Amino acid sequence: MIKITIYQNRTGQYVRLRCVGHAGFARAGEDIVCAGVSTLVINTLNAIDKLTEEIFEAETDQESGLIDAVFQRPVGHDGKLLLDTMVLGLQDIQKQYGTKYSLLTFKEV
Repeated sequence: MIKITIYQNRTGQYVRLRCVGHAGFARAGEDIVCAGVSTLVINTLNAIDKLTEEIFEAETDQESGLIDAVFQRPVGHDGKLLLDTMVLGLQDIQKQYGTKYSLLTFKEV
């Protein structure tokens, strides 16, 4: 299962994104759930890096499926819009394939 945790401060601003695990929907290379989640998360972080002023540190590990991005400060308008869009996509994947393969949670920090 892929566990995606979105960390937000008390005012709902994004401060961290952690994604870890593999969906297990199909064999490696054929797993559309894993591919969908990975594409959404990686594309969002790439867009934030290239299109906004947000600064973050990211740690990745392909074997464990880890993508952990910690923002230097709570994200602003443009970063929020990109992350909101990613969340919509992740929620749709979870609805379509169930929480057996991906689980999206939010945590206040």
